[in-house]
Amino acid sequence: MKAWLLEESPGEYAFGEVPDPEVGDDDVRVRVVASALNHMDLWLTRGMPRPKVLPHVPGCDVAGIVESVGAEVTHVEAGDEVVVNPAVIPLEAVVTHGIDAPAAGKLAIVGEHRWGGHGELVVVPGRNVVARPAHVSWEETAAFPMAYLTAWRMLRRARLRAGESVLVVGVGGGVSTAAVAIAARLGAVVYATSRDAEKRKRAVGMGAAEAFDSNEDWPITVDVVVETVGPATWERSIRALKPAGRLVVAGGTSGQTVELSLPRLFFKQIEVIGSTTGSHEEFAHVVDLVGQGLPVHVDEVFELAEYPAAIERLHAGAQLGKIVLRHSA
Repeated sequence: MKAWLLEESPGEYAFGEVPDPEVGDDDVRVRVVASALNHMDLWLTRGMPRPKVLPHVPGCDVAGIVESVGAEVTHVEAGDEVVVNPAVIPLEAVVTHGIDAPAAGKLAIVGEHRWGGHGELVVVPGRNVVARPAHVSWEETAAFPMAYLTAWRMLRRARLRAGESVLVVGVGGGVSTAAVAIAARLGAVVYATSRDAEKRKRAVGMGAAEAFDSNEDWPITVDVVVETVGPATWERSIRALKPAGRLVVAGGTSGQTVELSLPRLFFKQIEVIGSTTGSHEEFAHVVDLVGQGLPVHVDEVFELAEYPAAIERLHAGAQLGKIVLRHSA
C-alpha cells in the first residue's frame, strides 16, 4: 500500500510504499476514506516517542470502509462503513478493568504504537471498529475519535455535572475544542482561554460563555479546569479552581514538568486528576453522542498528498478543531 512513512525518528515524513498490513483472525482491515492529524504526528518526527518499528505509518484518527475481516470477527463485514477506536487495549484488560482499562497498562494507540491511518489501509482488532454515525460526513467522522474520546474521559473523571462551571485551557486543538462542545452538551457553564483573539471569539460561538487571553489573569474561578497545555498555563489553571475544585490533565504541549504548591493543594482541598484516552465503553458513548448531534469541529481538510502542508498548519498552531486528510474513497 501507499502511505506517509517515517523512515527514521527524529526525521521527516515521505510518501512511499510498504506491504499491505496482514489481517489476523481477530482483526479488521479498513480502507481509509479520511484520517485526521494529532500532535502525535509532530512528536514522532522529534523522536518523542520514537516508534519501536520503522518505517512507521502515522495517523491516530481513521474512518473508512471494511475491506476484509479475520475468521473470528462477526460484527462487521466487508463493505461496512466504520470509525476506528484509536485505543487498542488487550482483551484481558478490557474484561478485568472495564471502563478503567486504559489505566491498566499495555494501552497502544493507533498511529503511535502501531501503524496508523495516513495510508491506504489500516488493521486493528475487530473490537476497535464501530459503525460510523449516520448523517455525519467522512471528514467529521475522522475528526472525532481521539480528541472526543480523550475529552469525554477527562470530563467523566472530573465528575463534571450540569450547572457546574468548567474552564477549558488553550482552546484550538482537538481535545480542548471537543471539551468545549461536550461540556456545553452536559449543561455546564463553559469558559475558554486562548492566546488568539479569533479563537476566543470562535470558542464563544461554539458554546463558551466567555473566553480569556491565556497570557493574562483569568477573572473567574470554576469547579473544573481542563488542562492540556502544561507549564505555560499551569499556575493560572490552579488559581482558577474554586475550593474543592478539580483539575484534569491529559497532556502538556508546552512541556512535561510543573510545580505544585502543597499548601494550596491541601488548604483548598483541590484535586489533580490524570487522564488519557478512553475505554471501549467510553468510545461507544462518544459515537452515540456524535450520532445524536454533538457537533464535531473540523478546522481544514487537505488531500492526502497535502500532508506536509497539513503538518505545517498543525505545527503553527493555527487550527481550531481538527485538521483532516481526505483519501480517495
